[in-house]
Amino acid sequence: MTQELKALQNRVSGYRRFLSRAEDLAGLIELAAEEEDATLAEEIDQDLALLSSDFDSFEVGSTLSGEYDLGNCFLSIHPGAGGTESCDWASMLVRMYGRYVEDKQWKMEIIDLQPGDEAGIKSFTAQVQGEYAYGMLKAEIGVHRLVRISPFDANKRRHTSFASVFVLPELPEEIEVEIDEKDLRIDTYRSSGAGGQHVNVTDSAVRITHLPTGVVVCCQNERSQHKNRATAMKVLRARLFDLERRKHRDKIDEISGEKKEIAWGSQIRSYVFQPYQMVKDHRTGCETSNIQAVMDGALETFITAYLRTQVR
Repeated sequence: MTQELKALQNRVSGYRRFLSRAEDLAGLIELAAEEEDATLAEEIDQDLALLSSDFDSFEVGSTLSGEYDLGNCFLSIHPGAGGTESCDWASMLVRMYGRYVEDKQWKMEIIDLQPGDEAGIKSFTAQVQGEYAYGMLKAEIGVHRLVRISPFDANKRRHTSFASVFVLPELPEEIEVEIDEKDLRIDTYRSSGAGGQHVNVTDSAVRITHLPTGVVVCCQNERSQHKNRATAMKVLRARLFDLERRKHRDKIDEISGEKKEIAWGSQIRSYVFQPYQMVKDHRTGCETSNIQAVMDGALETFITAYLRTQVR
């Protein structure tokens, strides 16, 4: 209730700030008209564009009413087929989402990161903490496609790479997910990532395999094996809970005769570096040629466009 109250208070204060900004802009427009000052036109255009963009995000955020939209989430990124090229693409996505999280003033804590053999990463999982983290980032679930001249190809040929992005809500403690200890295989190993001498020389990293489903989760970010196990169990609970939800939806679709595209296997967005520069979301048609801004975390336009399609 405290979390919900804080979110509502932030919405109200945010709305009041928009009213104040709109009133200030209206006053500036009136002043420019009275004094016939054309030099204010550019400033007014910039302020109006910024206000409009910010309000779009605010408006969409106000519609996030899913059960877990308000809370934190787990973000996972995995390269597709393609070896080093796809591993590098996955690491580029990690950086992109890291910048987005910074811009939102959220917090990202890496749970597991497996580096690639030559470059990039083999897998990445992090906890994202922030208001509406799950509600916003769930728009990114799916396959992301990259087209570019490969820096790993001596012949400078154009390559296409894929990486999968998956987002799960962090479940409140009161949500019960039955997990039988007999169904778990727990392995410990030395961390392969950064973390200091202690982390890298002790078997503090934890891998948990849920035998009935084959779901595997890892955590290696903490010095303590106990803490890594607790975090891994949180991720496992979220994965199993999501698995049951998917089974339920698939059963409803089977009964009703509906066949829906599977989000995990769908190509939701393309990032084209060569022969032209373009980022296009295939679900909404939203696109931009400013690919560098997108790779630096400017995802709000794409996320907002997708969420608008979900509330109509």
